[in-house]
Amino acid sequence: MDSKKKVVLAFSGGLDTSFCVKYLSEEKGYDVYTAIANTGGFSKPELEKIEQRALELGAVKHATLDIEQEYYEKSIRYMIFGNVLRNGTYPISVSSERIFQAMAIIEYAKQIGADAVAHGSTGAGNDQVRFDLTFQILAPGIEIITPTRDMTLTREYEIEYLRKHGFTADFKKMEYSINKGLWGTSIGGKETLHSEQTLPEEAYPSQITAQGEEHLTIAFEQGEIAAVNGKPYADKVEAIRAVEAIGSRYGIGRDMHIGDTIIGIKGRVGFEAAAPMLIIAAHKMLEKHTLTKWQIYWKDQVATWYGMFLHEAQYLEPVMRDIEAMLDSSQRNVTGTVELILRPRNYTLVGVDSTYDLMKTDFGEYGEVNKAWTADDVKGFTKIFGNPIKIYYNVQKRNGK
Repeated sequence: MDSKKKVVLAFSGGLDTSFCVKYLSEEKGYDVYTAIANTGGFSKPELEKIEQRALELGAVKHATLDIEQEYYEKSIRYMIFGNVLRNGTYPISVSSERIFQAMAIIEYAKQIGADAVAHGSTGAGNDQVRFDLTFQILAPGIEIITPTRDMTLTREYEIEYLRKHGFTADFKKMEYSINKGLWGTSIGGKETLHSEQTLPEEAYPSQITAQGEEHLTIAFEQGEIAAVNGKPYADKVEAIRAVEAIGSRYGIGRDMHIGDTIIGIKGRVGFEAAAPMLIIAAHKMLEKHTLTKWQIYWKDQVATWYGMFLHEAQYLEPVMRDIEAMLDSSQRNVTGTVELILRPRNYTLVGVDSTYDLMKTDFGEYGEVNKAWTADDVKGFTKIFGNPIKIYYNVQKRNGK
């Protein structure tokens, strides 16, 4: 007999991917290898539970791929360098993880000599594009199988199918769909489907438990987090978790994101992202003190493109490496400590302490005293500076306008 074909299934342990294990093994005759790429959104007990479910469903083998550090090094650090907020609001939370999960899954598939790779994405969202495109680029010879999308399955059908095939679990649909990640948590529910509504307090996984005010300091070295409240962190992932633990108690980082999806429709999702919002705000303030006007201007331009490309599954486009090179270069003087005051649902940026602070110079103090030029210097400068506009109005007057 010929040996069965191997398929690697991107497995989260939810209903769709649970159905896919049974369907691919019992209906299609594959040896199903499940894999989960952990970018920081799962605890050890959660990962163990996911592995147990995969094996109970009939997976030949389950793999947990730990890519937290890779995700930070290759994505999060550049989103911090670029102060990336999609549409000025969303820190590209869980969506940025999908590319790295897809890359890890396809590499695992190649390692074990899989004939196919599968995922449980539906046909109505962005993730299907992120997985498909990454798989196609990195392994064009491996078949992509997507039962949930291709068969347009209902939740009820999948539950009944699993029950008939001897597997039962509590797949009761929760009122809110929550995707937790290292760089934020997305929340979908009935309110996110209506433009005039917002999420209620109880929809957020992190509840407000802190009152009053709390001071927070975040130190950066060349743009990367170096310390939180004076405690040094060599592991940047743990530094992010430390900020999240502090900020989430105040309900900071909650908002609604409305944007254009890859497939061309408008999408709306709630999110909470205390660490990203606090870190980006602090980093941006430090940059205002340590970068020149044109460094800030041009970095903002390329960072906007970087965030858009990352969100729209273009991480493997070579221009992303070019943008990253500029972002890396821009951070050489972004070193210092930023102080914030946290309160329930909001925060205040207090100030910056940096040896690279461009305000601390011998040239003058804004609005107070000039030290590097005279009054006559400014008079002459202003006269020349205004020439282009003076010429324009002179010509308009000459033409009777």
